[in-house]
Amino acid sequence: MRSRGTHLFPMMDRVIFGRPAAATLAAEAERLGAKRVFLIVSHTLNTTTPEIGKIAEALGERYAGVFDGVAQHTTREGAMRTTRAAREAGADLIVAIGGGSVVDIAKITTLCLEHNLTEEDGLDGFEVQVDDKGRRKIANFKGPTVRMIAIPSSLSGGEYNAGCLVTDTRRKLKQTFYHARMMPLAIILDPQLLRYAPESLLLGSGTRAMDHAIEALCSPQGNPLVDASVLRGIELMREWLPRAQRNRDDIEAATQCQVASWLCSFGLQARVPMGASHAIGHVLGGTCDVPHFLCTPVMMPGILAYNEPFTADAQKALAAALGQPDRSAAEAFRAFCKSLGLPTSLREVNVGADQFDLIARNTMTEFFIFSNPRPVQEPAGVLEILKLAA
Repeated sequence: MRSRGTHLFPMMDRVIFGRPAAATLAAEAERLGAKRVFLIVSHTLNTTTPEIGKIAEALGERYAGVFDGVAQHTTREGAMRTTRAAREAGADLIVAIGGGSVVDIAKITTLCLEHNLTEEDGLDGFEVQVDDKGRRKIANFKGPTVRMIAIPSSLSGGEYNAGCLVTDTRRKLKQTFYHARMMPLAIILDPQLLRYAPESLLLGSGTRAMDHAIEALCSPQGNPLVDASVLRGIELMREWLPRAQRNRDDIEAATQCQVASWLCSFGLQARVPMGASHAIGHVLGGTCDVPHFLCTPVMMPGILAYNEPFTADAQKALAAALGQPDRSAAEAFRAFCKSLGLPTSLREVNVGADQFDLIARNTMTEFFIFSNPRPVQEPAGVLEILKLAA
């Protein structure tokens, strides 16, 4: 049991769950006094479902426009496009409606609006940097005045923190940008939206939420509130995600999965440092084009095996939360992912051993590798993990 530490609270007003997005967002816009609400949304939700139209109608005169051209991996170029559109719309509130890439690009848009950035190079110097000893340097800049609300359509939970990932395509590297005021003011959980997520995204994003929980649980810098919350989140996701897979119209299952994602993300909210799964996952996405929602089932079993000597107690609690107390946490998590039909090795997502050296070198530019519970100070440690996940 943890006997000392600190719990940090995010700059977020509220999480509203189990309610329709349209009416809830309209009420939030009125509460915040927003006059020009600009929507950054999933293209699929906008073009194949009635949901975005219902939200625009509910906003009425507050509706300022919509942008739906967000790519899977958030890029600097994409951020410039959303920023131009939001600026032209005179946005005083940004709303992200979609998956993790939509949420990330909305966050970076608020930064770009504040600093009147118009070119990709303008983001240089705003990113979180790391020195060769793994020490983070968070840039000191004025936070956004135009804030955002997140309405997620997947389960990854990235909306529950004030940072975002943006790919610098010049180097094929994902970079982290952070400011406390990039945190959504509100998060609206409408279970109806989960019906539209492709099955692989729904399931993979559910395991991504569990990733946040596992890395927080295993972190030396966690705390009792985070531990209790994320373990309950893992239990709920293990119980309800298979039900949501079996019946995509099961609103109770969708609601419980969203609550599970919220609880799993308590470490993100409290700024508990993540570890190797996040560091390597960022590189697999930015360098190898692996969908972010598949990085966890592929990498986490190997990372748990690598970290087990340093996190034995946490892993016992994890295995119990996964309903398999007699197995190792690595085996229990792999079995859960396999039961969902997800890939559990790098070869299944077309990443071969010939790419391992590049992945290992790039991972050492990610600050989360230096907060892994089992220390990783050199690319050789990353290579050892990659071989476990091969």
